[in-house]
Amino acid sequence: MGITKGLFGVLPGGGEVYCYTLENQSGAKVKILTLGGIIAELWLPDRNGKLADIVCGFDSVEGYLNGGGYQGALIGRYGNRIADGKFTLNGKEYTLAKNEKGISHLHGGDKGFNLKLWNANPLTGPDFNGLILTCASPDGEEGYPGNLSVKVTYTFTDDNALSIVYEADTDADTPVNMTNHTYYNLSGYDGGDVLSQKLWIDADYYDKVDDKLIPEGSPKPVKGTDFDFTVPRAIGQGYDHNFVLRPADGARKIVTLRDDASGRGIDLYSDMPSVQLYTAVMMKGTVPFKGGVPQRPLHALCLETQFAPDSPNRPDMPSCILRKGEHMKHVTKFRFVTF
Repeated sequence: MGITKGLFGVLPGGGEVYCYTLENQSGAKVKILTLGGIIAELWLPDRNGKLADIVCGFDSVEGYLNGGGYQGALIGRYGNRIADGKFTLNGKEYTLAKNEKGISHLHGGDKGFNLKLWNANPLTGPDFNGLILTCASPDGEEGYPGNLSVKVTYTFTDDNALSIVYEADTDADTPVNMTNHTYYNLSGYDGGDVLSQKLWIDADYYDKVDDKLIPEGSPKPVKGTDFDFTVPRAIGQGYDHNFVLRPADGARKIVTLRDDASGRGIDLYSDMPSVQLYTAVMMKGTVPFKGGVPQRPLHALCLETQFAPDSPNRPDMPSCILRKGEHMKHVTKFRFVTF
């Protein structure tokens, strides 16, 4: 049990990327990179106690720079899409990079938080190991207003819970919608598709999207559709959609995921208003994952706690605007279980 640090690789410009391993008393462990705050490995037991790495990722810095998919990374300033790369705040229109096919602003732009080299400080407690990551986003970066200071704290506990606490401060009003883009496969990242894994989402509404993956109008009821996960069932098909969670005060259980083959499960808790279910329908990169495992669609899934897509342009949805002088703090916890 403990925290170890090692050199993972070097960026083309010369910056060193370090890997911190957080290991608990049972031998389960998570590896986190200073590049993008990436969750590079996550080793957890199955029902028989056998450990397997359940997150997709690459063997090298070059893999993360060239392999696509935002594998395991922290996302910001804005996770998900902003239509036409534009929003208006306090009467002023801001223009962002249209880094998704020249159409939409996606996951923070051309150089989002996933490509930053974060400062890292280990953190220990009586039943956990952790890592505090910090970075700065200057006024105008990727088109956003305000100097933003960011802190993300990962903790990994002896009972196999991985928490992510997002914090930020700004000197000017600005949108902030941070999330994490780890791809999970409870059978192991090399374990085939995730369609048979069983999912429950505490959401009565979802965002129907157009051909640009931008929400169309107000959220739609899930009842009677393929988006109804209010009773646990097999995933069954591909998704890249936002689910509007039932309102609650503070962090609450919002998702469960179970894999009958391995006996591994996830109970996901968050205080955010939405979660994006993405079943890697576009996972077609040519760079193989760790150990030469090829990328394949539906190979894993992301559960991205968030504000709704395009929320700066949707006044009917919960606001993602962090005001000058306010402090943002949101928590997401993945509790890993066996059955």
